[in-house]
Amino acid sequence: MKAVICEEFGAPEMLKFGELPDPIPGKNQVLIQVEVCGVSYPDLLIIQNNYQFKPEFPFSPGGEVVGKIIELGEKVESLKVGDRVLALCRWGGFAEKVAVESDRVFVLPEGISSETAASSLYTYSTSFYALKDRAQLTAGETVLVLGAAGGIGLAAVELAKAMGAKVIAAASSDEKLALCKAKGADQTINYETEDLKGRIKELTNGLGVDVVLDPVGGKYTEPALRGIAWKGRYLIVGFANGEIPKIPMNLPLLKGCSIVGVFWGNFSKLESEQNRSNMNQLYDWIQEGKITGHTAVEYELEDAKKALSTLQSRSNFNKGLVRVL
Repeated sequence: MKAVICEEFGAPEMLKFGELPDPIPGKNQVLIQVEVCGVSYPDLLIIQNNYQFKPEFPFSPGGEVVGKIIELGEKVESLKVGDRVLALCRWGGFAEKVAVESDRVFVLPEGISSETAASSLYTYSTSFYALKDRAQLTAGETVLVLGAAGGIGLAAVELAKAMGAKVIAAASSDEKLALCKAKGADQTINYETEDLKGRIKELTNGLGVDVVLDPVGGKYTEPALRGIAWKGRYLIVGFANGEIPKIPMNLPLLKGCSIVGVFWGNFSKLESEQNRSNMNQLYDWIQEGKITGHTAVEYELEDAKKALSTLQSRSNFNKGLVRVL
């Protein structure tokens, strides 16, 4: 099969376009003919050896696939050949075929396009898990989203609004903040030109925010934590900044707040039924128009490394989508 191949860890430019053997599904797996695959930040981390999971060489990046099931493992009973599905596979998606564990495969309803599913449901499921299950967000609370123009951040802005919260979007440029406003953010902070902690206090009349969703890390974590309200919840989603921050542990004591880890990958495996329920809720909201998903730019399979390079340079605010069929 044709595939984008990673033979050693490094930059997107080191990826090759070529042939890999067709995957053979295991007993609890399905084989999927890939139609489209989303491009996400974990794809960059995986090829650079900076992710929690380390596939064996050679492998293809690409963790959010939409396609058709063409073969079932012998123990798979909940799916059937011909199903159009979303598969959250961690890697392997920049290829014509991928074998995926059946508990990470979701049948798509007719009303959701393949493009919307592949470009949005990975980031939206992560942000929804963070806000709903980890923060237990309630209507009327205030949410601060760091890195709000990124995939996770923009999903969080839209989902928090759908859940009835007030949203403060924080990002590094006015152009990015305009995108957040278009997604429903109530207020914004440019944390490159404004004092993050001071603006949080100003926008909340000194009370602080109830929830912080942080996929960025680095220098923004501590001032955001200092701007949290009493009994607030600080959601650690990732470290797109590249720096894992060190948090003064007197802050959660003084704030009476919780620092909560968000590891959707493990949640989706260990609590698969709850994850499936979350996915069904997202399906409903997309079909109802309550959430719209990301705007995507398509690339051909042989141009997938260009999609990753664009993501790495942050030169395009649109989601990348690799077209295989």
